[in-house]
Amino acid sequence: MTADKHLTYISYLKVDELLQLQKPLSDGPEHDELLFITIHQVYELWFKQILHELEALQKALESADTHRSLSLLGRVRNIMKTCVSQLDILETMTPLQFNSFRDRLSSASGFQSAQFRELEAVLGRRDEAGSKADKSTGMGMSEHLTAGSKARERVEQAMKRRSVWHSALIYFNSRKPMPAAALEVDPALPWEPNKDVQEVLVELHKTDPESNMIGEALTDLDEGLQEWRYRHVKMVERTIGRKIGTGGSSGVGYLSSTLFNPTFPDLWAIRSQF
Repeated sequence: MTADKHLTYISYLKVDELLQLQKPLSDGPEHDELLFITIHQVYELWFKQILHELEALQKALESADTHRSLSLLGRVRNIMKTCVSQLDILETMTPLQFNSFRDRLSSASGFQSAQFRELEAVLGRRDEAGSKADKSTGMGMSEHLTAGSKARERVEQAMKRRSVWHSALIYFNSRKPMPAAALEVDPALPWEPNKDVQEVLVELHKTDPESNMIGEALTDLDEGLQEWRYRHVKMVERTIGRKIGTGGSSGVGYLSSTLFNPTFPDLWAIRSQF
């Protein structure tokens, strides 16, 4: 494959096209709407990158490749730190500044971020029978997305296949046999914490340094997601208080209900057993 001699920084990164994607809707437009759009578009790019990394991570875990897995987990954790730090920028926008264009958002809502919903599913979130409703909207995680859309299909497919946790169990099983039942669970069903699995994890943490590093890196990933959720809740509360969200949710009420729900509960449960 020959190199394109006419390739430039701008053409390679599609900079001209990229800079045309920010389209404020408010009159003027309001100064802070550009910041709001830019931040959320950057989030979507990071979600795309995290999904790309997690796909590779699952392959590495299932291949029992410790070093590759640790490298990918470290990268995802650092991306999550960047996502959290972006909230510092968003919080420079005051409630009055946000309300100057909020009505233009109509029913648009972060609930409709297909990539974040897919990310949750890849990490292990499941809706029972594909339609478990959240408390504020009465809708499952994929039902905020247009029926029949490719975005919704991606989320629903992600809920049916092995999650990162299922791949981690395959990795741990390569180091020390896991309970057969844990390896044979239906990946479309929500994972239930398993004491037999936890017993093996404790033993691996004590006797297998590589498994210990993988377990701790997964815990870092889980903690990073919880940190992002917390900062997101506080940012929303700071900006709109307890108002109803633009997508019809209870806003802070719903977001608060997602806090302190670990993605990998077994890795947290074993902390008291050391």
